[in-house]
Amino acid sequence: MHIAILVTNTDRSDFSARHPRDGEKFTALLALARPDWPVTVFDCTEGEFPENPDALDGLLLGGSPASVHDPDPWIARLLDLIRKAHAQGVPMLGACFGHQAIALALGGAVGPNDGRFILGVVEATLDGRRLRIAAAHAEQVTRLPPGGVVRGAGPGCPAAFYSLGPRILCTQYHPEMTPGFIASLVDHLDGDGAARASLADPSDPARHAEWVADFFESARR
Repeated sequence: MHIAILVTNTDRSDFSARHPRDGEKFTALLALARPDWPVTVFDCTEGEFPENPDALDGLLLGGSPASVHDPDPWIARLLDLIRKAHAQGVPMLGACFGHQAIALALGGAVGPNDGRFILGVVEATLDGRRLRIAAAHAEQVTRLPPGGVVRGAGPGCPAAFYSLGPRILCTQYHPEMTPGFIASLVDHLDGDGAARASLADPSDPARHAEWVADFFESARR
């Protein structure tokens, strides 16, 4: 399956330069489960977008410190692409900013977290199964798009996972972040004691890679 990774990360800090870009992170994630899948990376923040999304087997939209409400032209273009891909029946998986962008583009709403920035490794559920997964977000989906179904929740995040029909699955979390990267991010952002303590029970990227790959395969059946 040919998957397009849509990079939305606007971080150009020295910290970002010392770590793999999101296109590399998601490519590595998919390779854990399906190493033979071809991947094409588009940096949406630099104006790179697939011209024909229906020529692809799926779109994977990543995270960003930007807000989906920001007025940047690339965000408006991304929302248009989401609507086009949805109309064409192209499978889409959104993570963090991607999760929010898909919701907003298709009629949902996004707002601030209730109280604080969520950072570290959290325990969430997906279809009743518990999983540990990296988190770093100040906003979340506050209203699902019409037809959306909550698939799982996490701390302070009632719609941490949702689906819309068989071809859209979204998570507020970061399946692509390795234990080493989220630990570095917590240090970089001066995370509180709870964020640091959460790292003692790390996430399992290989497990996340499987449900991501399973989604794309089932969406294409």
